[in-house]
Amino acid sequence: MELSTIYKGAIIHSINREKVTILENGVLIVQKNKVIFIDDISSKKEFDGLKSKYHPFEIVPLRKGQFLIPGFIDTHTHASQFPNMGVGYDKTLLEWLGAHTFPLESKFVDRHLGTKYYREVIESTLENGTTTAVYFATIHLQSSIELAKCAHNKHQRAFVGKVNMDSNCPLSLQEDLKRSIKDTTLFIKAVTSLNSDLVKPIITPRFALSCSAPLLGQLGSLAELNNLHIQTHLAETVEERDKVAEMFPEATNYTSVYERAGLLTNKTILAHCIHLDDYEMNMIHLAGSSVAHCPSSNINLKSGLCNVRKLLNLGINVSLGTDVAGGNSVSMLDAMRSALNTSVILSMQQEDYLPLSYHEVFYMATMGGAKALKMDHILGNFRVGKFFDALLVSFDLETYGENTDTLDLFQKFIYTGDNRAITRIYVDGKLVQVNM
Repeated sequence: MELSTIYKGAIIHSINREKVTILENGVLIVQKNKVIFIDDISSKKEFDGLKSKYHPFEIVPLRKGQFLIPGFIDTHTHASQFPNMGVGYDKTLLEWLGAHTFPLESKFVDRHLGTKYYREVIESTLENGTTTAVYFATIHLQSSIELAKCAHNKHQRAFVGKVNMDSNCPLSLQEDLKRSIKDTTLFIKAVTSLNSDLVKPIITPRFALSCSAPLLGQLGSLAELNNLHIQTHLAETVEERDKVAEMFPEATNYTSVYERAGLLTNKTILAHCIHLDDYEMNMIHLAGSSVAHCPSSNINLKSGLCNVRKLLNLGINVSLGTDVAGGNSVSMLDAMRSALNTSVILSMQQEDYLPLSYHEVFYMATMGGAKALKMDHILGNFRVGKFFDALLVSFDLETYGENTDTLDLFQKFIYTGDNRAITRIYVDGKLVQVNM
């Protein structure tokens, strides 16, 4: 008989975007790596009957002040840029790329340097509750493979992209077309050869400004041939948008550059999407692509305020990204708080604007990410049949008060929590990190 693990206590997850679901007397049962049962059970008799049904079992009791939530899904971050967190925020995006990002990324030609940094990146993201991450690496084949191996070795669920660039970048990072496609093909094979259920390759043109039309087109073909996800940047700044218009005069708009290349699909994640017109938003909606909202980076680099409410109202799925190192924190909790603040600012500027709630940003950090990856049938909440990616959150009730109810504790976690409150991290049913 398969051993069942029974988690008993407060359980919080998102069934819909508007309000989290709380099971105060929750019972969640995991076999191997999947949720096989979840319900709110207060009766001892009913619980005893359940135990006999799922014998043999081990019980993980949650004390008062603890609750279980799904793991966070970070849909946009740059693993190679972690050493640059907090640097260059006096600049705008394109200035910052030239002064700080490109010089750092050039160093990843050294595979051993990549291994050192990437191991620390995976440890840091896991420690902060990110059970699934969508990573940009660099153009370098070997160090990009090392990032995938590090995620595999640490048992993190990850989508890893070898970056493609053949235009408007330093010579140290500029690929020729054939080499870029060849290395990307080799990268896909190398990551696939890990035989990992958790780590997958993702097609990663940096953004249209750094990729020629032929490169974008061949990347689109490569994604279709291998049925791969795609990640890139879109309309992060006005300057970037205007330069793309000059570079691709035949394109109707920025979004159509990706559409013409076959890169606007239902498995595409578009980071930022601040400066879009209504037609472009409709294109994204019709394609079934998702937007990775990166509010911390948008503010730090003075790129703009993304109108997430409008995107949601148009039926576009929106997830969250930390976007390190434009973003100054690896924590998805910080990304949630930044999303809330951005939304509140917009509500002050626009009449009848409904700001995001903490329920909604939590949904974006969990189910929104799962939908962006087209994995919402197996990730994002605790519905039966889904993989058990989870965080155990633990509060010191001497600090927060014995009478604080679960919803209040959850709200405190969203607004004030950090990795110290995340005491256990589970990925695919396995305990991968314990924070003391």
